[in-house]
Amino acid sequence: EVAQVYVRDQHAVRRGAPLFELDKRPFRLAARQASAALAIAKQTVEAEMGAVKAAAADVREKTVLAANARTNADRKLALVARGFLSPQAGDDARAALKSAEAQLASSKAKLYEAEKTLGTPGQRNERIEQARAALEQTHLDLEHTDVIAPCAGVVSQLKLRPGDTVDKNVPVFVLVCSQEFWVNANFKETDLQRIRAAQSADVTVDMYPGQHFAGIVESVDAAAGAAFSLLPPQNATGNWVKVTQRVPVRVLLTHPGPAFPLRVGTSATVTVDTTSSAKPPKEPD
Repeated sequence: EVAQVYVRDQHAVRRGAPLFELDKRPFRLAARQASAALAIAKQTVEAEMGAVKAAAADVREKTVLAANARTNADRKLALVARGFLSPQAGDDARAALKSAEAQLASSKAKLYEAEKTLGTPGQRNERIEQARAALEQTHLDLEHTDVIAPCAGVVSQLKLRPGDTVDKNVPVFVLVCSQEFWVNANFKETDLQRIRAAQSADVTVDMYPGQHFAGIVESVDAAAGAAFSLLPPQNATGNWVKVTQRVPVRVLLTHPGPAFPLRVGTSATVTVDTTSSAKPPKEPD
């Protein structure tokens, strides 16, 4: 929900100026919840680390008992072979050894399960990292409740009011940046032979008759404009007619000037000086 709006429609703003502010209460609550989740994750990991230590101690104990049972079994079986003990005593020794080994195997399995449940020990544990990332995300979301201008420009199509609800990734108005202006000139494909990047250009706009703007060719598009249209032409019939295509050429205005403010989407005429210095096209790797 929008708490404050600091600009008006067609309002000029500087870079870093506040545009509007969202209600911070839900984001602060989310940050508190994420902080509590991180604390719980740390406690859980500490408890599981204790369980791993206990399981490891149990394995060590069962290892000692199994070794002792193996020694006793070897001793008694030797005495049975010499006739000093009954065969039953030998059977009891074997059973005791198998029981000790089974308990050792069970302890090792519990240790393995405890280690897998824990994951990475310490503060680099995956659940702690996940909870920490969630907390950092809430802090980032809280910072984004103060929306500032990323560039100097003019606010347009503003209908935002305090109390309005905004959705993520849904534009609420337009900020036309004024530090850079360019023209997309759609030249015929037959005119592109000598047009190169870095060539100088002369631009006139219909809103200022007789006023010339200096420009420079930034790039020549890699495809004709029709290639990326919603319904690109498919000339696959026998009655195909060849149509000269238009290719966008981006021309940057080097000195637009505050005395003649430009408007996005207006008409312009571009003349490129193909005799000026230009960067040759890059050879493919």
